[in-house]
Amino acid sequence: MDHTNNNKWGIIYCPRTNGQRQKRLWQRIERSLKAENIEYNHVESNAIENVKPLMKTMIENGYQTIIIVGGDSALNNAINYLTKTDFQTQQKIQLGVIPNGWSNEFAHFWNFSEHTPEETIRRLKLKQTKKIDLGYITYKNNNGEQCRKYFLNCITIGLATSIIALRRKAKRMGGLKTISYIYDSIKMILRRLEYKMKMQINEDEISGKVMTVSIGNANGYGLTPNAVPYNGFLDASVIHHPKITQLIEGLYLLYSGKILNHKDVLPFRTKKVIIKDTGKAPISIDGRLVKLPKSEYEIGIRQEAINFLM
Repeated sequence: MDHTNNNKWGIIYCPRTNGQRQKRLWQRIERSLKAENIEYNHVESNAIENVKPLMKTMIENGYQTIIIVGGDSALNNAINYLTKTDFQTQQKIQLGVIPNGWSNEFAHFWNFSEHTPEETIRRLKLKQTKKIDLGYITYKNNNGEQCRKYFLNCITIGLATSIIALRRKAKRMGGLKTISYIYDSIKMILRRLEYKMKMQINEDEISGKVMTVSIGNANGYGLTPNAVPYNGFLDASVIHHPKITQLIEGLYLLYSGKILNHKDVLPFRTKKVIIKDTGKAPISIDGRLVKLPKSEYEIGIRQEAINFLM
């Protein structure tokens, strides 16, 4: 291990595109790092999947402050590597983010903005850390082996997963694709897609047609607005089959952060959710669509798992 890097920042830069806007962003970040007299080394990840091996390299080279310049997916890959290291490593690493993704929900939870990297760097320099919880989902792979994936923000199952995927696509494409996203989202909502699910939350057994389930360690894209990643609990919202007029009301409440006031939303606070059947509903982890083998899923929480720079 290279102990000379203990006080340097190790920065993993995940550009959204290879365009001029991303180059200008990195130039702003570099100028700010130099202005703040921050020592650092950086590597560029040309794919989200490369964040894990780059985390491995950073840790092996002695970096204890690792900053992800990226979004929810990049952060998710970072924590899923970090949780595979030994306990001592997990305790000494300080993880931070400069938001630069198609989705930056976890950064927004801490009031970091993708538009002001200079302010983010000033805050990160203060080294104010908080031990935060991680959510996890366990499942059996095709070989019957127990597997676990961690999440920072939320897991969604059902209609919301499809809408989040559309939003990510629209942000990547821009322009008219945004109009297309709005149109496709409305069309999907009006179809009122629902899935026959079966789950247990605390002592409640839920079985029947459900549109969306969101299990949040943080705000869950507005679906678990009261969730915080440091209280030892997950928040869950189960959304049933509303009428059209109630859907319109639901959209208003979602965007105003009051979705839990909707009569077709069942809110829970829990440490564990058992998903016995998803009814073939799509699943996303931290906003990224995933394909998990059909099995029973346990979704739970690991308290004070990592040190996060706020």
